[in-house]
Amino acid sequence: MRLNLRNLFILSKNNKKHSKIEAFLIVFTIFLCIFGCFMVYSASSYNALKYYGSSTFFLKKQIIGCIIGIFAMIFFSFFDYKKLKNFKWVILFFSIVALALVFVPGIGFANYGARRWIRILGISFQPSELAKFALVLFCASYLSEGYKNIKYFKKLLPPIFVGGLLCLLVILEPNMSITMCLALTLVVMLVVGGMSKKHFSIFASLGACAVPALIIAEPYRIKRLVAFVDPWANPKGEGFQLIQSLYALGNGGLFGVGLFNSRQKYLFLPFSESDFIFSIIGEELGLVGAVFVLLAFTTIIFCIIKIGLCANNRFGCLLCTGIASIIAIQVALNVAVVTGSIPPTGLPLPFISAGSTSLVVFMSAIGVVLNINKQSKSRA
Repeated sequence: MRLNLRNLFILSKNNKKHSKIEAFLIVFTIFLCIFGCFMVYSASSYNALKYYGSSTFFLKKQIIGCIIGIFAMIFFSFFDYKKLKNFKWVILFFSIVALALVFVPGIGFANYGARRWIRILGISFQPSELAKFALVLFCASYLSEGYKNIKYFKKLLPPIFVGGLLCLLVILEPNMSITMCLALTLVVMLVVGGMSKKHFSIFASLGACAVPALIIAEPYRIKRLVAFVDPWANPKGEGFQLIQSLYALGNGGLFGVGLFNSRQKYLFLPFSESDFIFSIIGEELGLVGAVFVLLAFTTIIFCIIKIGLCANNRFGCLLCTGIASIIAIQVALNVAVVTGSIPPTGLPLPFISAGSTSLVVFMSAIGVVLNINKQSKSRA
């Protein structure tokens, strides 16, 4: 009897712990999405009014993405995540086909010199956003089934081939930032999945050689690298965006100029509602607001990792690892770019930057994590 009461006490304590983590994950995810709507409106209102005739053009799209994303999160929170294994080939095939369709005239379309979107029945979609999570699902499924043999090189070839194919299709768009995100996520999952130190060293060396090669392959990347080293060498050209971003962050100071009061959004800072929205956050809310946003991301990442560690099986653990990795890598790269820590490259800030595709896919991933936690809680 005493043993049963003790087990019930431990079970109750574990359930409370799982519920608390779940609550934090939901609250901070919803907070970032709502906060993102405010920031998208603030960053894009002038630009949207000037070019689209409505100051709420981007806001409306973001709200629609947020609503769809919430429903997607709810759906996947009740969908048994273990069944996703059955769809890994379908999702992967769809991602590869969608990435290939961006090069098909009439379906794929270019914007700012890159072909990253497809439009079907009037709906625009960015396939690379789905490709990131297709890679995570495939790697999580593969590594969870054959983890005992993952130390052998030939067992690493399937995920490396899939990751390499997705990276190739994305870099051809071209989109180096998402390519880096895919590659880094693949490495993290292979390491967590059991890849040996020897193989890690080999792939790390190959990656270190690949990055300079990719930069040299495209003249515009070399210009961006030069602008990163000395943005003032060409302040009205390649260095313009970084300089304006630094102006925004510097103007924000400690507490910012106030919500909706940004000056850089008046066509000084390109892509202020998407890739460089963190600059507007820093300008309007200051260092304090920017740090709080980063703490919100840190909390979400911590909750996902914690849920992964408590997952009932290796598949759930690896899914959480991949999802946490994508969020962490994308946030780190985005903040590094807007602060001038790495050369400029286009990468949205998860949950906040304008872009319905990214928002829906990320919130769907959070729903998967919630389902993993729910099943862990029921068997705690």
